[in-house]
Amino acid sequence: MMKKTPLNKLDLDIYEEELDNGLRIFIIPKENVNNVYVTLSTKYGSIHNEFVPIDKKEMVKVPDGVAHFLEHKVFEQKDGTDPFEFYAKTGSDCNANTSNHKTTYLFVSHDNIEKNLNYLLDFVFEPYFTDQNVEKEKGIIEQEIKMYQDSPSVNPSEVLIYNSFVNHPIKIPIGGTIKSIYEITKDDLYTCYNTFYHPSNMFLCVTGNVDPKDIVKWTKNNLSKKKFLPFKKIVLKEIDEPDNVDKEEETIYMNTSNSILLMAYKINIENINLDLKTISNYINMFASIKIGSSSILNDKLKQKNIIHEDISFSTLKTDKHILLMVEAETERKEEFIKLVDKELKNLNVTKEEFDRQKKIAISSCIYSSDSIFSLNSFVMGSIITEDKINYDIYNYYKKLSFANFNKVISKLNFDNKTILNVKQK
Repeated sequence: MMKKTPLNKLDLDIYEEELDNGLRIFIIPKENVNNVYVTLSTKYGSIHNEFVPIDKKEMVKVPDGVAHFLEHKVFEQKDGTDPFEFYAKTGSDCNANTSNHKTTYLFVSHDNIEKNLNYLLDFVFEPYFTDQNVEKEKGIIEQEIKMYQDSPSVNPSEVLIYNSFVNHPIKIPIGGTIKSIYEITKDDLYTCYNTFYHPSNMFLCVTGNVDPKDIVKWTKNNLSKKKFLPFKKIVLKEIDEPDNVDKEEETIYMNTSNSILLMAYKINIENINLDLKTISNYINMFASIKIGSSSILNDKLKQKNIIHEDISFSTLKTDKHILLMVEAETERKEEFIKLVDKELKNLNVTKEEFDRQKKIAISSCIYSSDSIFSLNSFVMGSIITEDKINYDIYNYYKKLSFANFNKVISKLNFDNKTILNVKQK
């Protein structure tokens, strides 16, 4: 039975239903837009490379990059049709993407929603892998990997993450390596597909100008004609990841106009008694205050000509660690590292600075609620990381407290870090 729940303060409702086969459907209708954004996701990403297959008892390890390889091959149709051509003919856009934790297939359209949804469900749930089409794809993905290896906006981050982790598969690039993709077989793809592409491990999210009843009816009708194996809980390998980084420093050479310095601080969060999302939010707020584009340090470094552009930072989450990654263009490496280290280890933050970050988070939440893409991303992120929806995300940010912020920050250790120097070839 469909459940309707308001998203507090956002003037929106979210409709949910779980089908008999386990597929969960989430719909946020918006009447004041023309388009509809549809995503079909599986909780299967690049890090899931050791698991017990759905029809086996023993754990297996598949080659790195299978999740991304599988994303490519799901588009392969037995009748030879091309999903990209199909959607183009209906005036729609389709695509797919693989992350560390999920794989998503999507389309955006303003009409023909039933036709487009049926096609999405058909091509995702009717795989067609052969030895020949798997071999053909390897050359295509090899070129994609080489393209990323030559990209200053992608490759350094992958190297930084690789050097930060010792055992965790998050260290491996999402696409795998050229060596690993040539190890992938048709049987590997079917093993992963049959285990992870089960409706009970997947969810459909629809945002835009739609009637929720139609989406549920069309999905039920389509999937009632398909057969699925009984689902059992997926067993993944437990990962023992130490606090130390794998490599403390490295220098690489690329086609870049200026020297780039990247640092990653590997922070253990096991002893912080809060959920991962809240811990991550507090750390992001702290980093924004200390080293963000509007921070005092950022202005100071620019005034001294230590950096050419603003410092940028991002975070990467695992169950036991958060990786705080910092990047800047600089020729004065030692000065930059010393000043950033000093600022991050100075845990003093005023309530005024904290409240400013809170207001930014709240306004961003309200602003994002006007976008069908941001709403869809909100649902996907919630299900992947928490397996539930926070219906009161507005008050979640309102309730972030300075006291809890300080409790989290007081437990952060910035001693474990790796440095990556990117020099001009």
